[in-house]
Amino acid sequence: MQQQSSKRPVMTDALSLLKTRRSIKPIALSAPGPTAAEIDTLLTVASRVPDHGKLTPWRFIVFEGDARLKAGEAIASIFEAERPDATADQIAFERNRLARAPLVIAVVSRAGVHAKIPEWEQIMSAGAATTSLVIAAHALGYAANWLTEWYAYDRRVLDALGLAPEERIAGFVHIGRSDKPPEDRPRPPLTEIVSRFGETKADNTR
Repeated sequence: MQQQSSKRPVMTDALSLLKTRRSIKPIALSAPGPTAAEIDTLLTVASRVPDHGKLTPWRFIVFEGDARLKAGEAIASIFEAERPDATADQIAFERNRLARAPLVIAVVSRAGVHAKIPEWEQIMSAGAATTSLVIAAHALGYAANWLTEWYAYDRRVLDALGLAPEERIAGFVHIGRSDKPPEDRPRPPLTEIVSRFGETKADNTR
């Protein structure tokens, strides 16, 4: 009888994928965006994250097609009310905030006070969902960028986008195609961000 190897298979493709993920500026993301089936895949992956207590402390809002500009009208209107001296170009830029990429998915944090589950853990779960969404887009061959920007923190904009009073934006994930591979940026050396409990600083830097 043949014995099975005790070693787990190394998913080299998955590791390569994670090592090559890179954010692309929304203005550099072009159409076509993900199909309806691919959007379902993105959202399915994004919802498979650690969730203490199975609270589902997040939800998603999909902006595509004309809906991107409709949301942009709300953003521009609030911007103009706050900045009556704004130029036409500045207002147009705000109107186009969610139309720079063919698809934008907002991850909404629904974290709140719970008898057993700390609110901080619920917030981190929303962050995990946002990260998974970005990685899933990369796995499907698209590029993505996780942004907030000023309107993610403006209560008037959140109300206009349909968020409940206790809800907040974890991020707007802009998704599209990139014509050229991104340049990587410097990453912190592991020696600067990793320590091993019980070892002295001298031991960690050897």
